[in-house]
Amino acid sequence: MAMDTRLGELLVRKGYITPEQLSKAVEEQRQHGGPLGTHLVKLGCLTEDALLAYLQKEYRLPITDPTSLEVPEEVLHLVPHTLVTKYYLLPINLTGSSLTLAMADPSNLAAIDEVKFLTGYDVKVTIASLSSLRRAIERFYDQAMKYDDVLSDLRAQEIELVQGQQGEISLDDLQAASEDAPVVRLVNAIFTDAIRKRASDIHIEPYEKVFRVRFRIDGVLHDILQPPPSLKAAVASRIKVMASLDIAERRLPQDGRIKLKIGKGDAIDVRVSVLPTLFGEKIVMRLLDKSNLQVDMTKLGFEERALKDFKEAIYKPYGMVLVTGPTGSGKTTTLYSALTELNKVTTNISTAEDPVEFNIFGINQVQIHEDIGLTFAAALRAFLRQDPDVIMVGEIRDLETAEIAVKAALTGHLVLSTLHTNDAPSTIHRLLNMGVERFLVASATNLILAQRLVRVICPHCKDDALVDPQVLIDLGVPPDEVDSYKCQEGRGCQDCGYTGYRGRVALYEVMPMWEEIRNLVLANAPTPEIKRTAMRLGMKTLRQSGLTKVRQGITTIAEVLRVTIAD
Repeated sequence: MAMDTRLGELLVRKGYITPEQLSKAVEEQRQHGGPLGTHLVKLGCLTEDALLAYLQKEYRLPITDPTSLEVPEEVLHLVPHTLVTKYYLLPINLTGSSLTLAMADPSNLAAIDEVKFLTGYDVKVTIASLSSLRRAIERFYDQAMKYDDVLSDLRAQEIELVQGQQGEISLDDLQAASEDAPVVRLVNAIFTDAIRKRASDIHIEPYEKVFRVRFRIDGVLHDILQPPPSLKAAVASRIKVMASLDIAERRLPQDGRIKLKIGKGDAIDVRVSVLPTLFGEKIVMRLLDKSNLQVDMTKLGFEERALKDFKEAIYKPYGMVLVTGPTGSGKTTTLYSALTELNKVTTNISTAEDPVEFNIFGINQVQIHEDIGLTFAAALRAFLRQDPDVIMVGEIRDLETAEIAVKAALTGHLVLSTLHTNDAPSTIHRLLNMGVERFLVASATNLILAQRLVRVICPHCKDDALVDPQVLIDLGVPPDEVDSYKCQEGRGCQDCGYTGYRGRVALYEVMPMWEEIRNLVLANAPTPEIKRTAMRLGMKTLRQSGLTKVRQGITTIAEVLRVTIAD
């Protein structure tokens, strides 16, 4: 504390703050703890940059940004977490016998002496801003501590499931392990962390010598944790108990659901899939958070013209609107947003889905059960006897479903559905290859939309990126437009989990069935010709849509390259 007041007095002497501001900040510090600088910045007495500039001038020490560093575990473990948070310092490097610390207040000699005494190393100091230190401490210590606490608890008890005579584990052991407090806490910690990091999927994977946990965040898998391999069966049993699955069945795949309520938030639905692999059961859990479902069409990523075309197509009294793209490209979200738009008291809407992901009031949703004969085709036939206005079919997988959907579209119903094709023009030939008549495809289809998801640059650490103009030209940007592109990227911060991205947005390729396109379909024109004509008539391809998002500073070139192909 004495050191802190020394910093405060120096700042008063140099005219950076007034004595009144200092006493106010000291009072705040007394009540809430933490470094004095934090309270001076919070009270608006001086900016973080001004404080940093003063410290550098006064102490002639280098400035470090600890959030951009990868600090080895063994260096972090040299200084106890209590000291790190007490003095706002972070060990960042160890070379020979000297340990480098990043500190918010280099005048704090007591902190430096304490670290010297505890570690036995010489200490070098660099200055870091309070906010960067806070983010780095959260990143390096908080999550690790949460898992470490649970795992050290487990190690203390050394749980190990004992194999029976035939290599099988007894049911009683499995039941006991699934109820063991540290195992329960570990599984809970994984769920909490996944929700905090906005993960869409949790992968729990057993290998011969490694047991690992990965999260899919914004469409990309990240390594999170490697618990001891001896916990494989205990963790799997715990999750199976939560999902009401058979814990004794370890040779067949199983599917279940868990409803989670974390804190005071909404309930989160978790779809659980268990798959027996060579070294144990791999579990994949899909987290369905209804509060994160974006059904506002204007926020999905549509450009003005594309949104206008899409809305026109779904507001037609009949016809077929097809959404295409690979698994996980956001097709369901686009369809749900269209249904939400059409969901009026005057409209009867029925959907056939496999599985039903989110339930929406006012829409009659049917879960497909192929094993008992409730297929997409069977559900569609039933819908047509239910006086429908709008029908949504989760996926057109076969000729039977395609034919009923097309006939429904031609007899006065609006039909929405999805297909797995690479772009909008190739969808026409996909339907033809399934066996649907050419004239039916041409007359029934209102619009075809292809989509992909790209990650959005994190707004908190967004910065300009240097890009060679030739790269943009190679991507398809006309040479005379290159100067109008201001490419950006994320440096990585606490908010985005140091990935540089936060959230996703869709790229859309929207092809209405213009008269010219219908004529090409009837004339058996090849896909490239349909695509060229559509582009001439105003369709923006997925690649062009991606480049527009790069120009607007929404996403990066790397993301556009990851999900689109050249035209």
